[in-house]
Amino acid sequence: MNNEILSILEYMEKQKGIPREDMIDTIVNAIHSGALRGNLGSQDLKVELNPKTGDIKAWERLKVVDSVSSPSEEIHVEHAREIEPGCNTGDTIERAIDPAVLGRIAAQNALQSIKGRLRQFEKDRLYDDYKDSVGDIVSGVVRRKDRNDLIVDLEKTEAILPLRERTPGEDYQPGERIRCLLKKIDPTPQGPVLVLSRASVSFVRRLFELEVTEIVDGTVVLEAISREPGYRTKMAVSTSDPKVDPVGSCVGARGARVKSIVRELGGEKIDIVRYYSDPKLMLEEAIKPAVAHNIHIDEVNHRISFNVSDEDLAVAIGRRGQNARLTAKLLGWKLDISKIEVQQSGFDERVQAAIASWMSIPDMTSDIAQRLVDMGIINPEAFVGVEAEDLIEAGFTAEEAKSIITKVSAHTA
Repeated sequence: MNNEILSILEYMEKQKGIPREDMIDTIVNAIHSGALRGNLGSQDLKVELNPKTGDIKAWERLKVVDSVSSPSEEIHVEHAREIEPGCNTGDTIERAIDPAVLGRIAAQNALQSIKGRLRQFEKDRLYDDYKDSVGDIVSGVVRRKDRNDLIVDLEKTEAILPLRERTPGEDYQPGERIRCLLKKIDPTPQGPVLVLSRASVSFVRRLFELEVTEIVDGTVVLEAISREPGYRTKMAVSTSDPKVDPVGSCVGARGARVKSIVRELGGEKIDIVRYYSDPKLMLEEAIKPAVAHNIHIDEVNHRISFNVSDEDLAVAIGRRGQNARLTAKLLGWKLDISKIEVQQSGFDERVQAAIASWMSIPDMTSDIAQRLVDMGIINPEAFVGVEAEDLIEAGFTAEEAKSIITKVSAHTA
C-alpha cells in the first residue's frame, strides 16, 4: 500500500505537475470522508500521510467520560487512562486506529478523489496555460472535422475552430498547419474549451502587430479597422512622428509586409488609409479614389450625407455595398450616399443662348440669327472662315450674305 501511494505521488508530481502536498491533502481528505461515510471509527477522525514513506496513520478523538452513551464519540475514563495515563473526565484523547480498519469504502473514495483531482487539475492547468494567450495568435495542426467545425491540435490541448469563425472560401484538411486567433475560453462541465477564430477583426489586427515593428513600438497606431472576412479589410493608421509615413510602414518595402498578411488571409484585399479625427477628412480619405461632394455631418443622428459623381458611385458603394459598409464601420458613422444631380441645359436653352450671342451684333435681326444657328454657327466667333458662297448655299440671298459678313466683320474687328 505504501509503495502504491508513493508511486501515485511521484507520478502526479513528475508527470502531471501536481504538487505532492496537494495530492496528500486530496488523499487524506478522501480517506477521512470515506471513513465517515462508512461509519468507521469516531466521527472526529484525524488522518495523516507521510510524504516520504507513504505511511498512513489515523486517530480518532474521543471524549473521556465516566459513563459512555455514544461509543463513536466517547471513551470510559478507565480505558482512556490505558492509552493516556493521567487523563480525567472531560478531557479529549486520541486513540490510534489501524488504517486497514477504514475499509474498502475509504479506499474507493480515495481513488475517486485522486481521479477527480487529476481531472480538475488538468482543467485548471489548461486554463492557466492559455488564459494569458486570449487575443493572441496560436499555431496548430488540423486534426479532424467535427461536423462543420475544425478540431485543431495546439500540442498541449485541442481547440475548436467553429464554422462561423472561419473565413469564407477556406477549407483546411487534416494534417495542415493553421494559424488562428485564440478568441476565448469557454467553461463547460467537461472542462475549458478553447475557441479559435480566423474571421475576427482582431485576427487581422494581431497579424499587423506581429508584422509591423512600428506598431509594436508605438510609432504607428492602428486607430480603426473594419472587415468582411475573406473579401476586404479597411484600416486607418496614424503616427505622432512627422518623419514616419504610417501607411507606408504598414505596406512595407515594395508591399512586402501587407503581401505577407494578404497571403495569410487567402488573398483578402486590404485598404490602408491615414487616420483623421475629423470625420469629414476621414471620409474623404476612406472612399478614395472616389471624391465626396456636398458633405453634410449630422451630429445628432451620427450620420454623414454626401454626393459622388456618376463615375464614382460604383467605387464609393462597392460590390454589393461592401465598400460603403466597411467605410461606415471604419468611421463609426452612418452614411448616406447619393449621386450628384447634374443640371444640364436642354437643347432649347442652348439654341436661345446661341441666338442671343448673335443678337449682340448691332442691327442683327432675330430671323437672321436663328438661320445662322440652324447652320451650326452658334456665335460670331464661329463665323471665322465663312464666305458669302457658304451663306448663299445655306439659303441666304446674296444681299443678306453681304450684309451678314459686313456686320460680323465690323463687330469682331
